[in-house]
Amino acid sequence: MAKKSKQYLTAAKQVDILKAYSVEEAVALVKSIDFAKFDATVEVAYRLGVDPKKADQQIRGAVVLPNGTGKTQRVLVFAKGEKAKEAEAAGADYVGDSDLVQKISGGWFDFDVIVATPDMMAEVGRLGRVLGPKGLMPNPKTGTVTMDVTKAINEIKAGKVTYRVDKAGNVQAPIGKVSFDDAKLVENFKTINDTMMKVKPSSAKGQYIKNITVTTTFGPGVKVDQGSF
Repeated sequence: MAKKSKQYLTAAKQVDILKAYSVEEAVALVKSIDFAKFDATVEVAYRLGVDPKKADQQIRGAVVLPNGTGKTQRVLVFAKGEKAKEAEAAGADYVGDSDLVQKISGGWFDFDVIVATPDMMAEVGRLGRVLGPKGLMPNPKTGTVTMDVTKAINEIKAGKVTYRVDKAGNVQAPIGKVSFDDAKLVENFKTINDTMMKVKPSSAKGQYIKNITVTTTFGPGVKVDQGSF
């Protein structure tokens, strides 16, 4: 186990590990004990009572946070013809087709999100081995394989975040920065929570949300009371 820094241990002492804080208390606490020398990201983590090995319990999707994430996403769009012109007009950072496929194959990854029109997926699919492990492969479930490239770009630029359950049944997502007002972080948090409730698989048995934690980039986690939502 990695040794914790003195700053982390000092921050951790201010968290009651036996208590589940209200969403407002938890957000205020993680901000107050954050010790990073930069504007750290605030993240939430859900431990869910699902079995990711079952196809109908592989939770994955995207949601637009009302107050954004505090990060400007660089959007790359795979499109041709009129759709390429539409993507450029909508503010995509990079637009192309086979030229960008070759560039990425060569090791270029100067972007954060990829959007592709359906007709481009045959070419983009060749990049599966390099995009997949980085979580960059476009997917209809996250709205990144679409003919409506304008909507996709606008949502991403506005603060769209993707989520996906891991092998252990956990889902993590950013909800903003430490510099955000408490109210904005709480609103983003509630949006994520509403989404988690809506995507509950009908086949999931027993307790669905087992644990909710909010934390900052380097800080300790703070348990959140589900009932406070």
